[in-house]
Amino acid sequence: MSTPLPELPIRRLTRDDLVACADLSEDRGWPREEHKWGLLLAAGTGYGIDDPAGKGLVSASVVTSYGPGLSAIGMVLVAQRYERQGIGRRMMQQLVREAGSTPLTLHATPSGRPLYEQLGFVNVGRAEMIRGHFRPDPADTTAVSTRPATAEDLPRIVRLDTEVFGLDRTHMITRLPAFADQLRVAEDEGVLTGYAAAWPNMETHVIGPLIARDTDTAKALITSLAPATDRPFRTDIDVRHEELLTWLKERGLEPIAFNAVMTYGIDDLPGDWTRRFAPLSVAAG
Repeated sequence: MSTPLPELPIRRLTRDDLVACADLSEDRGWPREEHKWGLLLAAGTGYGIDDPAGKGLVSASVVTSYGPGLSAIGMVLVAQRYERQGIGRRMMQQLVREAGSTPLTLHATPSGRPLYEQLGFVNVGRAEMIRGHFRPDPADTTAVSTRPATAEDLPRIVRLDTEVFGLDRTHMITRLPAFADQLRVAEDEGVLTGYAAAWPNMETHVIGPLIARDTDTAKALITSLAPATDRPFRTDIDVRHEELLTWLKERGLEPIAFNAVMTYGIDDLPGDWTRRFAPLSVAAG
């Protein structure tokens, strides 16, 4: 006798569930994103519901903790054959309960936003997803100096990231050298003024995190990433960075979608949004 849907247990996922998570992504029409799932399951806490029929996962999600100040919820998925049966709501209610007093954040698609609003999440911003082959303009000139990051740069990258993000995410940033295909820094007279990573995701390279002192520094970092890949770039830019978005669209990237940035238990995200151009991933903040 099978267990009724409302009584199916929510369990912790492990790295052994990576393929099942990728299968669930594919079931929903998303890319498999096994590389990203690997990072999220290693650095965060995955939650899943097993299909009583033995057909993989009914639902999955990942929470990435940045201490008591914030946790990011991502990859909230329900298999198509179980949609509209309250599974997503039950998963989210569980995540909110487990968070306790820790504030939460997530990037919501238009279809997911109504559920999150019903659960008490509030809209605090918006990010635009853009994608395409980057075409540098020969007329672009910059005095911003960039170079590949070295092992000696990592402590400085972590310090800058903590200052801009507003919380310590060492456990994510220190994984970037192995996770990303490129990690570059910008400097001004020996002072680190920004950094950017480009990591492989299916047929694209995702730019993120993108932390920069100003828009010119962000442009220089993106431009410096382009020669090392023939894949399209994809990134999610805070819409308040209008100049950067316009510049990227003029150089070949096209708008794909908008996601709402939402929080629970906090009025706004910590840190300095003026220097935070793109997240590591919308799933992890």
